[in-house]
Amino acid sequence: MVIKASASADIRQLITALSSDDEVARETAVARLAIIGSRAVDRLLAAYRGTTDRGTRTAILRALEPSADDRALAIAREALRAGGDMGVAASGVLRSLLDSRQAPTAAAALDALITVVTDGATEHRLRFAAGEALRAVPAISAQVAAALRELPGMADQAPEGDSARAGAEAGAVWQDALEGRLPDLPGSLREALNTYSSHAPLGGLQGLVEAVRAHEQTVGADRRSDWRTLRGALHQALALRGSRVALYDLRESLEQAAEPLPPAFLTALHAVGDESCLEPIAAAHHVAQDARWKAQLREAFQAVARRERLSRRSAVIKRVAARWGEDFKELSGARQGRARRSPARD
Repeated sequence: MVIKASASADIRQLITALSSDDEVARETAVARLAIIGSRAVDRLLAAYRGTTDRGTRTAILRALEPSADDRALAIAREALRAGGDMGVAASGVLRSLLDSRQAPTAAAALDALITVVTDGATEHRLRFAAGEALRAVPAISAQVAAALRELPGMADQAPEGDSARAGAEAGAVWQDALEGRLPDLPGSLREALNTYSSHAPLGGLQGLVEAVRAHEQTVGADRRSDWRTLRGALHQALALRGSRVALYDLRESLEQAAEPLPPAFLTALHAVGDESCLEPIAAAHHVAQDARWKAQLREAFQAVARRERLSRRSAVIKRVAARWGEDFKELSGARQGRARRSPARD
């Protein structure tokens, strides 16, 4: 198919936007490319081969799904094997190919999806996504349902209705994370955390804190803050249950903070921080440039000192005062005058 120059330029710009850090621009590009359909397929396939970024590849797969174009079969099967968000997006492409007029394409798509949904070693949410893709194939519904019963939240029956399916998908994401398989993007795990944090094993939440922190170091700076926000939410979940099992990570995060941490870190400090956190708070305050962040650190310092009933004679207070004298004056509230009593009492 011959594409006019203006249309070709539009497609090129839209494909470039699939790599954008701007979520609105990226989602808009996915939607517009989906509308363009088959005319954009060759360019999308070339773009997929031309990048190794999983986020970009996932967006390309999502843009390809509505076209139901046979040419997408090869990369969809490849992405399905890669797992993660790419694999979930690939299951959508393969679902669209189940009705292909080309019998070999339809058969290959069906085989790929069945292989995943019946493989107990495959990550849970990918099996769930493959199962959802196969729901419209009555001939194998019993086989799919039996396989899906193994997934978290689906022990009794395959879910019916949007809310039930969403709950089962969250359960699959959560179980994968506990087993060390994090999603490509933190959003789905954050949603699952909202459901499972109140009754998850404390050791499991601690393990997720460590896994997410390690993952932060492997992603680009543009995505690191999203993972750090998730780690803060994990700390907050532990704090809401009164647990200090990951307090060491809070301390280390403060000591290494070159910029303000997400608010959930401070919430956790207010709730479960102890005297071991005061020196890390002082260290963070000493290098902080942001006025609001410094104020939040002061509030956290005073809350911990007050709850732990620390006086100026306490060893940790003496160490902070000796090492960070000027900062201590601010942290303790001394610079606000004697009108307000300092939490580090005489």
